Amino acid sequence: MEINTQKLFCSALIKFFAGVLLVGLLLFPAAGSFDFWQAWLFMAVLFIPMFVAGLILMKKNPSLLRKRLNAKEEQLEQKEVVLFSGLMFLASFVIAGLNFRFSWLVLPAWVTIAGTVIFLLAYALYAEVLRENEYLSRTIEVQEGQKVVDTGLYGIVRHPMYMATVLLFLSMPIILGSIFSFVIMLVYLPIIAKRIRNEEQVLEEGLAGYKQYKERVKYRIIPFVW
Repeated sequence: MEINTQKLFCSALIKFFAGVLLVGLLLFPAAGSFDFWQAWLFMAVLFIPMFVAGLILMKKNPSLLRKRLNAKEEQLEQKEVVLFSGLMFLASFVIAGLNFRFSWLVLPAWVTIAGTVIFLLAYALYAEVLRENEYLSRTIEVQEGQKVVDTGLYGIVRHPMYMATVLLFLSMPIILGSIFSFVIMLVYLPIIAKRIRNEEQVLEEGLAGYKQYKERVKYRIIPFVW
């Protein structure tokens, strides 16, 4: 294992366990108990596939893993998107914990299971997007040598990654059993719409062939809708 790869592996592990700790600190203290079984289920379906996917990327495509770990936005507009998204997650997870503690309106177990199935299907969709597009980055940028990807899911919608994240994020509060958290997560829809508009502007200006691609593929994230 090369030194750079070792550093990447260590960075990925640190961010992974920091994420596990952060989610746990948001959910369980608010719930006032470790008996919050929906939280354990959520953390399992969120972090176990994430860990496995990270190992696969580490072996198959470390450069893509490096891009996915880089979350530092340069544009002010996108920094605002990241900030609002973070506040949305914080509020949603804390409210889910409080919802469990005080039994405000806890969704039935079968709804949690249904949400889990949707979440895992969205995870599979996300993995397919990663397989199809080696240029995927967490920041909005045009990379050196980047080409327009227009096959597979990209032949159906222009932003299949965001289609997957919408399903992922909206199913999270369902797994946690909180309709109030679900309402908070709906804030993600205008947030992602703002990000997509800015991203497409950047791609049109810097990526050859993107304007023509937009003309061929009409829909952004929802076929026949938007």
